Amino acid sequence: MKSASSISFVTAILAGLTILATPAQAQLRDVPQEVAFAERNLGGPRLGVTYVMGGGNGELLNKLRGKGIGSVISQFGWHFEYQIIPEGGGPQFVIQGIPFLGAVEYGTVVPSLTVAMGVRLPDGFEFGLGPNVIIGGTKGANTSLVAAVGKSFNYGGVSIPINLAFATSPTGNRLSVIFGYAIAGATK
Repeated sequence: MKSASSISFVTAILAGLTILATPAQAQLRDVPQEVAFAERNLGGPRLGVTYVMGGGNGELLNKLRGKGIGSVISQFGWHFEYQIIPEGGGPQFVIQGIPFLGAVEYGTVVPSLTVAMGVRLPDGFEFGLGPNVIIGGTKGANTSLVAAVGKSFNYGGVSIPINLAFATSPTGNRLSVIFGYAIAGATK
């Protein structure tokens, strides 16, 4: 038969373990809350000009000149954008696809496509990086890496982005200034 003191001791240990096993108040307050996001579509027309530099081995510039195309090329395209915006504010995460038709002023078309991933800060400053391909380049299709920076100005629900993009590849470098507009529309 167990003594009363041993039963009291076991009861005290079980009570202590029960108290220690309950979560502390600080643990309850530090449970991460789910972050909510909104999506926006800022797709729209884009216009610009590209300067083809001789960098790399100059192969792209020589190929374009051989087709009667100068080193300054017009760009006309459409901007497709997928944007995630934290509802609490902060930077927006952006994935962009921009197909362009260039060199129309030379009586030809030089198509290109850029896919860029980047960040847009709350003040409209943006930067991104991604691949670019030009169809009809020196090898049928030339690829390059594009780094872009820019700023979006908002006027009454209309976004006006202005971007500077630098494309680099072994066949030649390009510098582009692109601008356009988009009417901000929520997608979700």
